[in-house]
Amino acid sequence: MPLNIAISSDHAGFEYKERIKILLAGLGHDVTDFGTFSADPVDYPLFIRPAAEAVARGECERAIVLGGSGNGEAMVANKVHGVRCALCWNLQTARLAREHNDSNALSLGQRMLPEELALEIVKLWLATPFAGGRHARRVALIE
Repeated sequence: MPLNIAISSDHAGFEYKERIKILLAGLGHDVTDFGTFSADPVDYPLFIRPAAEAVARGECERAIVLGGSGNGEAMVANKVHGVRCALCWNLQTARLAREHNDSNALSLGQRMLPEELALEIVKLWLATPFAGGRHARRVALIE
């Protein structure tokens, strides 16, 4: 089922953002790019917050945010009520972010991951369903 996915990055995540957009389009998803649109230095909250807000408003089902480490981007996204952004660095963290935490936003660090692994993380994160059950109660407690 195609999703509408918000994507954004700072300058340090720009290269992977562009590659992930191609992957998402190839998988049949609609992508809304909130920038940045070059590798010129920028302040990441200006681009990450609008992507997270699009998820919170229901305009996009999920968001993918990128930076050098992904830490700051996850922090910004998680300041938006209704967003559960997971910083993932391997396939297991991506799977559990969806399966146990119903993550609706993914943060990746371009300087922390090889490109192929980043793309595999995105694919697994998108394909993994929320397990519900006891995890639903815990997710409700977050809100």
